[in-house]
Amino acid sequence: MDYQLKLCTEKQLPEILTIYNDAIVNSTALYEYKTRTLNVMNNWYADKLKNGYPVVGAFDANKYTVEHSVYVRSDKRGAGLGKVLLREIVKKAKEQNFHVLVGVIDTDNKISINLHEQEGFVLSGIIKESGYKFGKWLDAAFYQLILKTPIKPTEN
Repeated sequence: MDYQLKLCTEKQLPEILTIYNDAIVNSTALYEYKTRTLNVMNNWYADKLKNGYPVVGAFDANKYTVEHSVYVRSDKRGAGLGKVLLREIVKKAKEQNFHVLVGVIDTDNKISINLHEQEGFVLSGIIKESGYKFGKWLDAAFYQLILKTPIKPTEN
């Protein structure tokens, strides 16, 4: 499969919206009930740009820790793109001098858990019954990867 990794632009927002809404409706990856609108995604994207984060699923948590997300369009799943995207997220996190990457994964999402474990992430905790969707309570597992960056951390 040929592909090129690149930063998303506003042109990709309708497709990102489709991917997110599929995750909302058909999975427990997002603990949201209502699908998003393009306007919501425009605001989401603008916020990412304003804070200097590439749209590869990285979200601001604090100076050295960042939460990430990996979503793949439903017809492209199973081809290894999740691994490619996660590795790119790790690479970008190192380049931006983050120290810890955090993935919050529904405990029933064994594919995502296995992917993260294969890439060196370790389980750091589970929040029981933190969401309710599809008629049941959902548990959120926190997976983390500690990076060797930054070389010289500061407190300011």
